[in-house]
Amino acid sequence: MRAGPSQDEIRRQNLGALLRYVHMHGATSRAELTTTLGLNRSTIGALTTDLAAAGLVSEGTPKETGRAGRPSLVVRPESARVHAYAYSIEVDRLRAARIGLGGGVLDRRELARPRGITAAEAAPLLARAAREMQQSTPTDAICVGAGVAVCGLVRRDDGLVRLGPTMGWVDEPIGAAIGAELGLDVPVVVGNVADVAAFAEHTRGAATGCDNLIYLYGDVGVGAGIITGGRRLTGHGGYGGEVGHMVVRRDGTRCECGSRGCWETEIGEHGLLRAAGRSDTQGRDAVLAVIDAADRGDAQAQTAVRTAGDWLGFGVANLVNIFNPELVIFGGAMRDLYLAAAAQVRSRLNASALPACVEHVRLRTPALGDDAALIGAAELAFERLLADPLDVS
Repeated sequence: MRAGPSQDEIRRQNLGALLRYVHMHGATSRAELTTTLGLNRSTIGALTTDLAAAGLVSEGTPKETGRAGRPSLVVRPESARVHAYAYSIEVDRLRAARIGLGGGVLDRRELARPRGITAAEAAPLLARAAREMQQSTPTDAICVGAGVAVCGLVRRDDGLVRLGPTMGWVDEPIGAAIGAELGLDVPVVVGNVADVAAFAEHTRGAATGCDNLIYLYGDVGVGAGIITGGRRLTGHGGYGGEVGHMVVRRDGTRCECGSRGCWETEIGEHGLLRAAGRSDTQGRDAVLAVIDAADRGDAQAQTAVRTAGDWLGFGVANLVNIFNPELVIFGGAMRDLYLAAAAQVRSRLNASALPACVEHVRLRTPALGDDAALIGAAELAFERLLADPLDVS
């Protein structure tokens, strides 16, 4: 018979629960923590004292409440002091940020990513960005780790990028490469960009309070972050959500994964530019140029946008039938396409999805914008701290 948790284990669980709540919700009164966490006032007081002693939170009096009596102390995350590094490796750019406890972006860097560079070539560039940001970091700062968002299939166990077809990556150890370049004694955790962006929007953005959602992220390729019942759905090895490789045309265009007729060949960058007669261009700016041309009346660009929008709605209808989400969010270049072809997307979705599945679905763009990937990547790094605050600090 397994023994129950010890007093120390219970204390650590409660410390994690309190810190997680403040991390997600920001400054919170002791009274609210007492009610929300179901703990008595003396326990909340002891927990906040421990977290404050570890430098993870601070306490202070609230602003004028207008109520009689002694106000409850407010617990705040030490956002400027406790941080994680976050990286987003995309087809055309590399982004780095320092994210504070509480989810705020404290500093950021961005640089172009030449198509074709390997993990070993990208890691020094990202580490250099971190060192630049470190120069403005308080001397008593606590770095809890680093999180990396990448376009590709990421093995859950060790963060190896098994396949990133749009980046030309096969079995790239990006986490280990960044860790070696950083030279910090902290873990580097790797996740798929759509998956971590979905988590960020779920906890802090457009999907707050929504437990069933799909976040579609696109550039050259297309992937999805899927949350069902409030939990991320990533599959057995961590490779779930590769919806861009749903085959929608058996004899369609050859995809970079090696198959034919994948959904992303119709709605991704290459498909849109090909249909618009601009195959000699590439990148998000080229996609935006097609959308702008369509807005200005270019007939070929208009046809390309409408057709891609119809295919986008077709694929979303299949996902809605399978996962029955409350919300679908369009991020990356999918945001641009959705905004340009919203009528086609909704029309095809309504025509193709089961009425019971589609009747309550809302279509949205990310509240966090492009920061969703960075904030979500940072959450990967913060998880160890939130699980056991005293073990990290």
